[in-house]
Amino acid sequence: MIISSTPLRMSFAGGGSDIPAFYRKHGGAVLSTAIDQYIYVTVSEKFDHLLRVSYSKTEQVESSDRLSHPLVREALAMLHIKGGIEITSVADIPSRGTGLGSSSSFTVGLLHALHAYQGRHVSASELAAQACSIEINRCKEPIGKQDQYAAAFGGLNFIRFNSDDSVCVDPIICPRETLRRLENELLVFYTGITRSASKVLSRQSRAMVGTKNAGNAMKAMVRLAYDLRSEFQHNNISSFGDILHEGWVLKKSIASGISNPRIDAWYEKARSAGAHGGKLLGAGSGGFMLFHAPVERHENIRTALSDLREVKFLFEPQGSRIIFVH
Repeated sequence: MIISSTPLRMSFAGGGSDIPAFYRKHGGAVLSTAIDQYIYVTVSEKFDHLLRVSYSKTEQVESSDRLSHPLVREALAMLHIKGGIEITSVADIPSRGTGLGSSSSFTVGLLHALHAYQGRHVSASELAAQACSIEINRCKEPIGKQDQYAAAFGGLNFIRFNSDDSVCVDPIICPRETLRRLENELLVFYTGITRSASKVLSRQSRAMVGTKNAGNAMKAMVRLAYDLRSEFQHNNISSFGDILHEGWVLKKSIASGISNPRIDAWYEKARSAGAHGGKLLGAGSGGFMLFHAPVERHENIRTALSDLREVKFLFEPQGSRIIFVH
């Protein structure tokens, strides 16, 4: 039996520039962190030759090509595993449509566990690249690459997406005290709204290709990612909320459906209560809302958003890990 643990992620700036339609022309950059919420994948030998996969439902089939779950089906095909195993997955928090990169974390964790089951060590870079291949090339999802690299590498990183499809992961280097202070100043709330990231990202991708204004907005969001990296490098997080706010305003201008009146109302309530800035995590339209504010304003913000559930997150320095082998 093999168990992998793979973190989810929060993206602070540049999200959307990891979509091929954009970065292949202009290059992209995202600043994001892994968080201490995880997806666990278990792979174990099965008594018979069948293949059993348990997630929100359970499938038992004779061969991997008969699986309905596309990510599992394609991961098994990539690694030439036909059957004779059982795969289960569990998530710490809602794992679909919440803006924390759960599908990519699952894919990375599944690949990690399957490689370990076959007796192989695999690097973070290989895991991320294979997960991208499964989601983007094999499953034809209209998504980007940031989630896979955030899940595989862990930590707080500046991730660059180059026009030749290569990816560079540069850890953010700053004092630990600065990171702890930032963690304390962040608030995250669950909206209770889930959505299809693929649909939202498809609209964004079409807009960036088809309209000049959307392309210019994404270029400005990439510049914000570079600005935020510079702020970290100078041990200065005082402008963190302002950068979040500017990025959120730009993102909403790219395509319809990224926000809605309910989300806008929550956002304005938080700002009026003292938040410097914030954003919806992930593609938009639902999931989790992130805010940056002085600690002394947090209670006011909690009161203003009393109809939402607050969730505590900390930064996670490690990426996908094998945590059990038997």
